[in-house]
Amino acid sequence: MLTIFRKELNSFLNSLVAYIVIGVFLVLAGLFTWVFEGNVLDYGYADLTSFFQLAPYIFIFLIPAITMRLFSEEFKSGTIELLFTKPLTDWQIIMGKFLASFILIVIALLPTLLYYYSVSELGNPKSNIDTSAVIGSYIGLFFLGGVFASIGLWASSLTDNQVVAFIIGAVCCFLFYDGIHQLAQLFSGSTQYMIDYVGLSFHYDSISRGLVDSRTLIYFVGVIFLMLYLTKIQVSGKKS
Repeated sequence: MLTIFRKELNSFLNSLVAYIVIGVFLVLAGLFTWVFEGNVLDYGYADLTSFFQLAPYIFIFLIPAITMRLFSEEFKSGTIELLFTKPLTDWQIIMGKFLASFILIVIALLPTLLYYYSVSELGNPKSNIDTSAVIGSYIGLFFLGGVFASIGLWASSLTDNQVVAFIIGAVCCFLFYDGIHQLAQLFSGSTQYMIDYVGLSFHYDSISRGLVDSRTLIYFVGVIFLMLYLTKIQVSGKKS
């Protein structure tokens, strides 16, 4: 697994993909957080809500762009057959690729910690910011990034066309995050709650309030495992 992890991470860092993705994420996040209408400075108080509300929607497009080549390129070039001859299990191949994409997401998020420092310093008095909510929101973003990476990896295992893999991944990420939430609004009462509970945004919003509930963490880990398991089914099917 570590061999695949190092191979994929080096492949990311030795190409423009990683730097373009990280750059686009930071530019868009910075513009919406500090420049465009509704930014942090317009609020008049120390808060990073605008950033944490926007980040998932940027992830919906950027993470599938990271993962679209992970299996699609292997299928198209035929190197997947060579990979199958190595002393590696399907799970080791999948987890190596998943962890490489997840680490790239973490690297993209790390510079945004400057936003927290800046808002904390700009507060009157200083450090007048809900740190627990910020920590919860970052934990939520890390888990959300993991879920999107697992969805993107599954999408990449479906086809040898990277563009198709990107479209499938982006659409599925959007449906899981916002589509289910919008569907829930068509109902009321317990039905609305149950449908909304299945979606990613419900649990992300919950953890973003600083409520790190074990059920929420189990939900995120469960979705990640489900998508990786579906990926394994696809990859195993290529052997036959």
